[in-house]
Amino acid sequence: MLAPAIWAAMVMSSSPWSRRARADELIASGAAGGKLSMARAEAIALAHQPAIVEAAGQTEASEGRVEEARAGYLPQAAITGIYQRTTGNFAPRPGGLPSNVAAASWASTTYNYFNFGASASQLIYDFGQTNGRWRAAAASRDAARENERTARVQTLLGVRRAYLQARAQAELAVVAEQTVTNQGRHVVQTQGFVRAGMRPDIDLARVRTDLANAKVQLVNANNGLALARATLNQAMGLPVNTRYDLAEEDLPAVPGEDQSVDELITQAEKSRPELANLIEQRRAEELTVRALKGGYGPALSATAGATEAGIAIDGLVPNWYLGLTVSWPFLQGGLTRGQVREANGTLRALSASEAALRLQVRIDVEQAQLGVMAAKSTISAAGEALVNARELLRLAERRYETGLGSAIELGDAQVAATAAAAQEVTARFNLGTARAQLLAALGVA
Repeated sequence: MLAPAIWAAMVMSSSPWSRRARADELIASGAAGGKLSMARAEAIALAHQPAIVEAAGQTEASEGRVEEARAGYLPQAAITGIYQRTTGNFAPRPGGLPSNVAAASWASTTYNYFNFGASASQLIYDFGQTNGRWRAAAASRDAARENERTARVQTLLGVRRAYLQARAQAELAVVAEQTVTNQGRHVVQTQGFVRAGMRPDIDLARVRTDLANAKVQLVNANNGLALARATLNQAMGLPVNTRYDLAEEDLPAVPGEDQSVDELITQAEKSRPELANLIEQRRAEELTVRALKGGYGPALSATAGATEAGIAIDGLVPNWYLGLTVSWPFLQGGLTRGQVREANGTLRALSASEAALRLQVRIDVEQAQLGVMAAKSTISAAGEALVNARELLRLAERRYETGLGSAIELGDAQVAATAAAAQEVTARFNLGTARAQLLAALGVA
């Protein structure tokens, strides 16, 4: 796997040629026989897909919020130092004037003033506010981790589907190219028959039309392949013009894909990261409600401090103190009550979202398993249809060569063979895609 620093250099490079060359190196570094395998495509996507990088950043941010919330539980200490060049004039205040103080006067003489101090505090009890915020932040961090896993699952689904689509488009391009070659052979053959007076001119016009249509299909197939490659590059997080050949492999069977749907649903409910994310979010909100309710009570802290102050650095006067601080904001205009109501509303919404997602998980699993079963049934039928269509084309070509068949019969047989070949490719693609969807429905990364 390419080092992150090298990948960052590739993305940030100002030269398109440089980006493409480095992407080609990335592909070649893990390709067997010069071809990109699905496993390699998955590894590249997991390392470089921006969605995963974004989710990882969100997880790191949530880790920081846990540290922030925990800080309130730990001792707080600060050191201060003050130096001032100040005047020493006495400023009277309303009220009695001490007898030993002369009448108010001022002078411009200035003096040094130093004040050095240290203070510390330790929270003792605050009715679970700090503890609740800490635990809620930890639950939110766990939810972020599940969100990161969700990004991995969705990225793998995207790259698997894109890989299979590119494989299918490559095979469809081969089918279209074979059809063009075969139709070209029919044109050459018919030209000979027409010159020999064995076939009418309309036969030559017919096969030439079929050849032109086949060339159009080849152009469309090549365009579809180019688009599929660009989609795969995007799914892997690579420049869209990165080039490679694809290995001839399909997605293997999903373990347990033939189990009952209830067994698969049970597995999905245990593994789906989206569901785990909502569960952790709900737990975080429950802890937040408890922490906010602690705001109805006071907070008790131990405090300590020491100072040294004076007008000369070598004649500072020390002082120190120890004490307890009680803080009780008993009147806040309903702030705490409003915060608790807001958190309770969010908690209810999360509970409803969790219930809805459990229903969606069931639907996802059922649809994915039905897709796998239907694709399996289609593959055998599509394979049989391809064998029959090729045999039909072989017989039609022989009949046309011996003068028993018509150009229409030959063209119909060629169309049927091409359609059957495309149908067989699509059937295999559908099976791979259905298995990729089933993996995602089960929450398997």
